[in-house]
Amino acid sequence: MSKPLNKSQSSQNRFTASVDIQKQEPHVRVKNFKEVVLGYTEEQALAEASRCLHCLHAQCIKGCPVGINIPEFIKYITQKNYKAAIAKIKEKNSLPAICGRVCPQEEQCQKLCILNKKGDPVSIGRLERYVADVEREKDIKIPQTAAVSNAKKVAVIGAGPAGLTVAADLAKLGYSVELFEALHTEGGVLVYGIPEFRLPKSIVKAEVDYIEKLGVKLTPNALIGRLFTIDDLFKKGFKAIFIGTGAGLPKLMKIPGENLNGVYSANEFLIRVNLMKAYMFPKYKTPIGVGKKVVVIGGGNVALDAARSAIRLGTEKVYLMYRRGKDEMPAREEEILNAQEEGIEFKLLTAPTKIIGNEHGRVTAIEYITMALSEPDTSGRRKPIPIAGSETTLDVDTVISAIGRTPNPIIQNTTKGLETTAGGIIIVDKETGKTSIDAVYAGGDIATGEATVISAMESGKKAAQSIHEYLSQKP
Repeated sequence: MSKPLNKSQSSQNRFTASVDIQKQEPHVRVKNFKEVVLGYTEEQALAEASRCLHCLHAQCIKGCPVGINIPEFIKYITQKNYKAAIAKIKEKNSLPAICGRVCPQEEQCQKLCILNKKGDPVSIGRLERYVADVEREKDIKIPQTAAVSNAKKVAVIGAGPAGLTVAADLAKLGYSVELFEALHTEGGVLVYGIPEFRLPKSIVKAEVDYIEKLGVKLTPNALIGRLFTIDDLFKKGFKAIFIGTGAGLPKLMKIPGENLNGVYSANEFLIRVNLMKAYMFPKYKTPIGVGKKVVVIGGGNVALDAARSAIRLGTEKVYLMYRRGKDEMPAREEEILNAQEEGIEFKLLTAPTKIIGNEHGRVTAIEYITMALSEPDTSGRRKPIPIAGSETTLDVDTVISAIGRTPNPIIQNTTKGLETTAGGIIIVDKETGKTSIDAVYAGGDIATGEATVISAMESGKKAAQSIHEYLSQKP
């Protein structure tokens, strides 16, 4: 674990260095699926909160996609008034324990912190997590003014971060909200995509329980587009519908050997590990074989989640193959560091060209080619270019593809008049989430393509407000 806070160092470096956070040591954590980051102690949280300058025109708020009053909740931490702190956060964010763990604060609120000019920004995400954890551990009850019911029913499809946010916001405004989820448990990508060591499922359940206590009706095992269509929901009396079904359809690599045994999409691999608890086999009846050597294709958080899960399943070696360099990796810097600490070998500027198998149809190796980056284009992105004749073969037992996901087309294919892109993304107004059908809204990955938890929540908040404005005008 990290060393305890040194008070003299804390005083001396208050405005330049943030307070470090406790983590499991790498050699310990690779042998378990327990949460890697252990969170702040109260002493550490108070020290970090004391670094906030409480700016009059706080730029950090502008960097928060859901608009949390960051200086205000941090002020309450310094006063040890954790009930007020969590209440302030939940004015805008119904999933703080989740956001405090998985949201890229370094690219959002913390990026705009004024202390960035001197050193480290205030660790806003860690403080948000701390307050949310205190709320749960001490069973703090947040007073919730009961909204006057307006008897208007809203259907929310998909219990991921976008759907949960819409449901919570509308319930607080007095709407009768029913949340339909295709899986047997709520949470969407939070439960099937993000591993236990990064986001414990008990945390997700606690956040979902809070939303249910707001009056939201949860209906699992309800695949909309099969069980009911959008038209059926309107016939059942729902006055508005929000679609937040995410992006759960994996993209293919389109290289020879992709159908060999031992090749997984990251989506399938992580669902087996996370949702079906393959890491607890045989207690849970979902086996998953990884062999001695695993290669993961991709450079995002999903790729790192798959790689770090594989090493915990007992494989001897895990490689991460990414066609650009480390600076171009879309994954969070913290997760890249964690992966490197855990012994995952990065094979940067490489791309797979062929998966090789034996006479039994099982993976034995992967062929890859070395890449070079072009000069930046107009968007600043550098294009990877294959270097002819640089093909190399790497012996592996398992290949996991994490090159992206697209929306499942079931609702799009069963809803007449719903406009989509060629890739199945639902076309919406970016400010309201309104689709081409009256009273139908969408948000999250289904409307943007694969993105972050907090961006899905942002679109959910916008849609909830738009649904409220629309229904307020209806008799």
